[in-house]
Amino acid sequence: MLQLRASEEDSSCEVSQVRRVVLLNNDTVLDTMLCQEMYKKVINCRGGWGIAGTPLHAAVSKGHLSCLHVLLAHGALVDCVDVKAQTPLFAAVRGKYLDCVLALLRAGANPNGNSSNNGSPVLTAAREGDVEILKQLLIHGAEVNSRSKVLLWTSSARVTSGPLYLAAVYGHMECFRLLLLYGADPDYNCADAKLLSSIKQPKTVLEMCLRHGCGVEYIQLLIDFGANVYLPTLIIEKSTKQNEAVELLLRERGNPKALTSQCRLAVRRYLKKIDKIHCIDQLEMPTSLSNFLQHKPFPAPLCEEGALF
Repeated sequence: MLQLRASEEDSSCEVSQVRRVVLLNNDTVLDTMLCQEMYKKVINCRGGWGIAGTPLHAAVSKGHLSCLHVLLAHGALVDCVDVKAQTPLFAAVRGKYLDCVLALLRAGANPNGNSSNNGSPVLTAAREGDVEILKQLLIHGAEVNSRSKVLLWTSSARVTSGPLYLAAVYGHMECFRLLLLYGADPDYNCADAKLLSSIKQPKTVLEMCLRHGCGVEYIQLLIDFGANVYLPTLIIEKSTKQNEAVELLLRERGNPKALTSQCRLAVRRYLKKIDKIHCIDQLEMPTSLSNFLQHKPFPAPLCEEGALF
């Protein structure tokens, strides 16, 4: 039978009291309590029997921002983990509490979560379709390619569960586009060579989009961001939507990519290499070039009278 360590047994009462105040969102009482050594010393302790996380986990699980700030001010570890190796940031992302996510990231939370956990904040945000939270994670340096340790079975194929794949199959187009803009690998969306090598025939994101009947817009985005159109095995089915996507892919295979597209891909690959892909807006370059690299449409030219050509 599992037993609490002596230190946990001795402090379980204090942890429970701190946790209770946090769940009531009483930041004033919490601040007073944490000024006392008996409570301050348990600030990073888990809650004992049946309680998976620390007081900080409890605060973010309910979106209690004021208590979060009090806990951090009194020395709560921003990257403490619960029994599943989930950090407070992971819990905040799962709860869709953007203000808590921002507070934790500004306090130095690891945007990738804990390496011992099977998932990550990015994977969770991509699956849930939370564009703004996903963007903040990526801005703060989160890994845009898969770090999940879990392989999924789908359509008789074993595949990596990268964020691009999750955004596509759950129909979150804005997350899908955002991930590509921040440098997601459009082919396998996985930087773990060992993980890919464990799959007999790894499937590309393009192929999985075709298998799941994702719209043509997903295929077009992958092409625009440099996906290898010769990798997928094309299986023609009765779905009209899928056949349109296959036709697009076949046309792309039969035509060379435009020079402007090749130039954009080359520059973006270099920016990814020097870890600048997430801050194109802050780089010293003309706005037109910045927009071009981010696949933004060019503004239409105006004639002298102010009318569009």
